Amino acid sequence: MNIQSEIEFFSDLALVDKARFVTRLMFEVAEEAKVGGGDDAVSLRFANEINQRLARFAYQILGEDPARPQDDVVIRMLLGTRADKNAQRIMQNAYRRVLTNFESFDTTVLLNPR
Repeated sequence: MNIQSEIEFFSDLALVDKARFVTRLMFEVAEEAKVGGGDDAVSLRFANEINQRLARFAYQILGEDPARPQDDVVIRMLLGTRADKNAQRIMQNAYRRVLTNFESFDTTVLLNPR
């Protein structure tokens, strides 16, 4: 998986589509940890921790928070090489499933209430 092309893909998405992508990824990470990780507490802890970060990121996207992490930082966090190869497998499998089934809807618009 080419991280740079994934950064470009994610950066080109509209805000609502980024939030949709991230929330779908949260679901897939949880599923992958349950199915692929078995009863491994380390895998479940990884899934929980990454999902907490992704939930916060989705909240920041939807709130148009200027302090949110940059897209490249988030994608590198998700797809970068990990010492824990099981965690890396969970993330890559979940990301691939989201990417395979994701459709962008460019018609959705967020209005910043500020």
